[in-house]
Amino acid sequence: MHQHTEQLTGIILAGGQGTRLKPLTDNLNKHLLPIGPHPMIYYPLQALANLSIKRIIIVTGKEHIPAFQDALKDAPEQLGFSQLDFIPQDKPAGIADALLQVESHVQGRLCVMLGDQLLGSNIAHAANAFLTQHSGALVFIKQVPDPSRFGVAQIQNNKLINIEEKPVNPKSNLAVAGIYFFDESVFKICKSIQPSIRGEYEITDVNNHYIKQGKMNFVTLEDWWADVGTFESLDYARQMVQSQGINRMNK
Repeated sequence: MHQHTEQLTGIILAGGQGTRLKPLTDNLNKHLLPIGPHPMIYYPLQALANLSIKRIIIVTGKEHIPAFQDALKDAPEQLGFSQLDFIPQDKPAGIADALLQVESHVQGRLCVMLGDQLLGSNIAHAANAFLTQHSGALVFIKQVPDPSRFGVAQIQNNKLINIEEKPVNPKSNLAVAGIYFFDESVFKICKSIQPSIRGEYEITDVNNHYIKQGKMNFVTLEDWWADVGTFESLDYARQMVQSQGINRMNK
């Protein structure tokens, strides 16, 4: 269906403590909280499967893997992909560190999603745009009312010139969504960055590396998007899944 996307491996990063969603997350990984008829993480799986991706890897804490395996045992058959693998991240040390856990398990280009990112529409057009690039990366941006919760994009002359991680005084209202297309050089870049002030290896530093190389493109998300980390965003996602639908193929 999407001529190039068999070349992509799908990665879903589902670490983190879900602390802002306690007590719901006391005994359940945040990504297994129900949204509509499925656990949250089902929707990123569906988004990747809709790109004709056949192999998807989920990175999460070792202690959570059995619950994920149980919740998703029918997902490959339901969604039409062939292989679902789980890789543990021993200690949460940031998104770039989580991504490094898969290095020895993959070849070629990647579509990386955070497990709490939900989208109204499919992203096939962006996948095809990325795969026509010779190298580099592609991110998604979206206008938001509260940009300081996110990596914030600066655009100049329709080019992405910088991303700032959770700034107190954002330079724009453009959030970078937790969905990324990367070429195979991403692992080298992940190894080259230094930990941030909060002691994590930040994906924003990886993305800025691509920007400095002149190898970063972006697509604007037109449809609804939820980054589910708070009660407010969980409620919003549940409302939107019910009223608007999710991963719709007609847009």
